Amino acid sequence: MDLSWSHQFLTRRRTLAAATGLAAGALLPPGPALATAAQYTNPVIWQDFADIDVIRVGDTYYASASTMHYSPGAPVLRSYDLVNWEIAGHSVPVLDFGAKYDLNGARGYVRGIWASSLAYRPSNRTFYWLGQIDFARTYLYTATAVEGPWNRLTTISTPYYDAGLLVDTDDTLYVAYGNTTISVAQLSPDGRSQVRAQEVFRTPSGVGTLEGARFYKINGQYYIFLTRPANGQYVLKSSSGPFGPYTMRQVLLDLRGPIPGGGVPHQGGLVRTQSGAWYYMAFVDAYPGGRVPALAPVTWTADGWPVVQLVNGAWGTTYPSPAVPAPPRQVTPMTGVDTFDGTTLKPGWEWNHNPDNTKWSVGNGLTLRTATVTHDLYWARNTLTHRIQGPTSTATVQLDHSAMRDGDRAGLALLRDSSAWIGLKRDGGATRVVMVTGLTMDSNWNTTGTGTETASAPVSGGRVWLRANADIRPGAPRPGTFSYSTDGITFTRLGPAFSMGNDWRFFMGYRFALFNHATQALGGAVRVTRFEVSTP
Repeated sequence: MDLSWSHQFLTRRRTLAAATGLAAGALLPPGPALATAAQYTNPVIWQDFADIDVIRVGDTYYASASTMHYSPGAPVLRSYDLVNWEIAGHSVPVLDFGAKYDLNGARGYVRGIWASSLAYRPSNRTFYWLGQIDFARTYLYTATAVEGPWNRLTTISTPYYDAGLLVDTDDTLYVAYGNTTISVAQLSPDGRSQVRAQEVFRTPSGVGTLEGARFYKINGQYYIFLTRPANGQYVLKSSSGPFGPYTMRQVLLDLRGPIPGGGVPHQGGLVRTQSGAWYYMAFVDAYPGGRVPALAPVTWTADGWPVVQLVNGAWGTTYPSPAVPAPPRQVTPMTGVDTFDGTTLKPGWEWNHNPDNTKWSVGNGLTLRTATVTHDLYWARNTLTHRIQGPTSTATVQLDHSAMRDGDRAGLALLRDSSAWIGLKRDGGATRVVMVTGLTMDSNWNTTGTGTETASAPVSGGRVWLRANADIRPGAPRPGTFSYSTDGITFTRLGPAFSMGNDWRFFMGYRFALFNHATQALGGAVRVTRFEVSTP
């Protein structure tokens, strides 16, 4: 099995390019009791959270997701009803996997945290996160609370690609992993090492690629839930133990999804509610915004196979809400205002690569001191990102730029492999507000364009408001627009609309990004006193 970077990238490219068609799945008509129940709407989270692993601990649900080169990595989401979610923390506090994740001589774009696994071990009341990095080795982190602190428990030399971690009923730890060839590993009782590994299934050539393993034990049977990127989901079942043998069944293929213009729901996890109902939480390819979670109920056949409940032959846009106890509190919204008034960043923020922690601070706003001298935003350290809320949303930033120095560039970007920004350029003692587009990368994530100024206006004083509006409805490139204000009330459009592409190959979707970098010398700073994400 070739787990090289180029092999995996080309495999995903081929399978994604071939993913077309309409729904082919089982239709289970809702009964009369379902028709009058409260409803939820898909996607349950219209933000970029891909490769979901979802679990329940008591009355609380948790989910983990991929973050690639963003730091901290592997966010942990929390919910009490499977529908309303908040970001509680991150399982990987820093990407200390090599200098490229510090933008130090190399870059880690589209590497880092890929599909990984989140589990809870009742015997020691501990959460476990497991994931492989750079096809080289596997890392395992633990915490007694998802907010942290998370600490690295061990490093295992085997790279468990797209792994699913199972805590068996006898407390043994197993890992299912692989691409096309699926294997199972048994870990030592303390989880620090591998004691056994065995190939358990080889995907038939007619199916193609299977990956994205999730590992379960349900009613004494072992299940490995697998995705065919990006249009199918399959399941393996064993009645003879975790090492098989396994038989395979298709769960869905080319199923119409719940988001117009979006892809087929796939690559997620199964979770059981307190009352015994089952749900499948998958993601939907929905670029330019990324991959967003959708939820559907699951029933089981008499011989123990999962069946997704469909609506008119498709993954439903709406379903009856899960029957769960009343939540102990309302979750923290993923949109709203941040004034950076605490001692740490709120968990909705992630840096583009690891930050230089000597060059930023919070409390009475977010202070970003220049950390890199460069003309290339993709090389600039301490760019702070926030997911975009779909289908459309607006980010507004209040910025104190009085401490900028000549050559500094600071502002608000729509950040991806093709980017644009509105912000401030200080040159020759004068400050202008500018709109810049044409920041681009090639398919190897090398910079091909550092940006072209397309509009500008002079500004006076030391404070400005910057605004970016993003349309991330999938199915086509969508517009992002920029504007600014000198009083926080009247905003002036600046520059042409920026086309946010809907290609999948960067994997992560567009984000709002705050940045401040130097082009001449370090020493300047800006202070963000308010950041708000709002929806229409």
